[in-house]
Amino acid sequence: MKAPVAIADTLTVTRALRRMGPVRAPSTLASGILRRAGLADMYWKIPSAIGPVFIAQGPAGISFVRRAAAGGASGFEGEFQRSLSRPLYRATRPATAALRRAVRGQDGRGLRFDLRGLTDFESAVLRKALEIPAGQVRPYGWLAKEIGRPGAVRAAGSALAKNPVPLLIPCHRVVRTDGKVGDYIFGSKAKRALLKSEGTPAEALEELGSSGVRFLGSESGRYFCLPTCGGFESLRRSNRVPFRSARQALAAGFLPCEECRPAA
Repeated sequence: MKAPVAIADTLTVTRALRRMGPVRAPSTLASGILRRAGLADMYWKIPSAIGPVFIAQGPAGISFVRRAAAGGASGFEGEFQRSLSRPLYRATRPATAALRRAVRGQDGRGLRFDLRGLTDFESAVLRKALEIPAGQVRPYGWLAKEIGRPGAVRAAGSALAKNPVPLLIPCHRVVRTDGKVGDYIFGSKAKRALLKSEGTPAEALEELGSSGVRFLGSESGRYFCLPTCGGFESLRRSNRVPFRSARQALAAGFLPCEECRPAA
């Protein structure tokens, strides 16, 4: 008795597949499926104050930001893969107006960020840095104190160094306690350029810090602030009193500013 035709054809195909041996799926198969399902990250090239930047975004939010360097798009894709090990493709639709405004203003407040891979401490440091207004800076110790870890100043600096979304989470607004600009993922020159674009004169702040001044007090209001609280113009007001430490300001009868919350 002969097997039905359908069964015979199935057996033939099965034998043929066995003779082919192991077959590997195309390397692009997984990324293609994730892309069609809306689960892969996409990226754009957007102008900024320090030149064009590549910005990646996935379903959970903005995930990666880097300057458009000599390696171009392929270099960015390679760095993204090494850092996050996820599929990435060039966006086929324009970036939203909100994202373009955020890049132009170096202000990611209101955006969603994908910070997977960071520790809770690192995420807390970055989200606190997001609160620093444009035109102002805060020392590393301020970040550590604000998140309830006043002794973790060095660790706060390390967390900023791992910021996957610089520019939008403005770690360029965090400086050393002595007023020096300090390090930055895109280099100190880019950090100075970003601060300048926001109206923050880094050189003047460094001069102030080199003289030992850490805080400025208001004689009329009897409160003391970080030097850029309310903008650099506050430094030029005649009723400002310089202090070398919060302890000195408190001893003189000045209270901490409720806006900038100067660290002790």
